[in-house]
Amino acid sequence: MNERSAVPPSARTTIRRLPELANHDRATFYSILDESYVCHIAFSANNDTHCIPTAHWRKDDYLYIHGSNGSRLIKSLAAGVQTSVAITLLDGLVLAKSAFSHSMNYRSAVIYGHFEIVQGSAEKLEALDVFMDKIAMGRKEEARRGNSKEIAATNILRISLTEVAVKISDSGPSDKDEDIDLPVWAGILPMKMTRGSPVHNENNKDVIIPDYVKTWAD
Repeated sequence: MNERSAVPPSARTTIRRLPELANHDRATFYSILDESYVCHIAFSANNDTHCIPTAHWRKDDYLYIHGSNGSRLIKSLAAGVQTSVAITLLDGLVLAKSAFSHSMNYRSAVIYGHFEIVQGSAEKLEALDVFMDKIAMGRKEEARRGNSKEIAATNILRISLTEVAVKISDSGPSDKDEDIDLPVWAGILPMKMTRGSPVHNENNKDVIIPDYVKTWAD
């Protein structure tokens, strides 16, 4: 699928609240998935509703997750239940002159559909290699790959990125006319995820530090 194509809205992905914030650009949508590391998956199981955070990664037109074969999340999703996946990147707090007009700047995506199981050890290892590269490019060349026992105990699931809603807010405060002259500071408090200095494990003796660790915080 062409990453520069549009993402057409469906009945359940049409944004009705502040529709002007909707974004249908696939490249923008994929950039949100690729920049984030954690998604929240909502699903129903055993007459109850759950929302579970988990790590994710993207390969082509699918979002991938992994987990133990015995976990409730994995067992429920592997059964093909309908689900929604939410991802949000917070970019700033928007402070207005009235409490009611405060807001946030963000990039968010919600995916609808159902997960399917990635079959075969080779296919699972290939998917996990992509996950390793998301963590740090080149990591897959150094870390030990999963052995047969580990791979057998792990399920890799994926969901198609065909039914999605993307919403982006990137603006300053919007004050009412009667609040403009209030002696209250208004503006944006930017926020972003930053990389800190690597913390070396004590069992790294005589291990060459890879470039992606040396440059992690650059």
